[in-house]
Amino acid sequence: MTNKVTTKWTQGMKFETIGPNGVSLILGSSLEGDNEKVASPKALMLSSLATCSAIDVVSILEKMKVKFSDFKINTIGSLTKEHPKYYNKVTIEYYFYGEQLDKKKIEKAVNLSITKYCGVMEMFRSFAEITTEIHYNS
Repeated sequence: MTNKVTTKWTQGMKFETIGPNGVSLILGSSLEGDNEKVASPKALMLSSLATCSAIDVVSILEKMKVKFSDFKINTIGSLTKEHPKYYNKVTIEYYFYGEQLDKKKIEKAVNLSITKYCGVMEMFRSFAEITTEIHYNS
């Protein structure tokens, strides 16, 4: 299976990227004094990592019939100091909210995503040290 993404320069340091499903994103770098903010390619990588894992976790928890009222992921990436700058350390913080959370099943779902299902996680492993944390809140 292959994916094709088309990226077209729009103006300044902004680019429109159209994915294989036709979804369009504006990416780039905001110029000083520019009021319009755009997502940076590196930040989008962290978003992709979090979303990939989140899809796995929610899908697995639904199959396990685990109830939770809310869920979020904070993904923190540390860039190297030298060019080309890339994420060499990434921390992924999973936050689960709800009453009487089944911590054992939640931990199993997160672990399955981390070790087996999330392809973006596997790609990140080739260049970054990854640490994960699970937090529970009622």
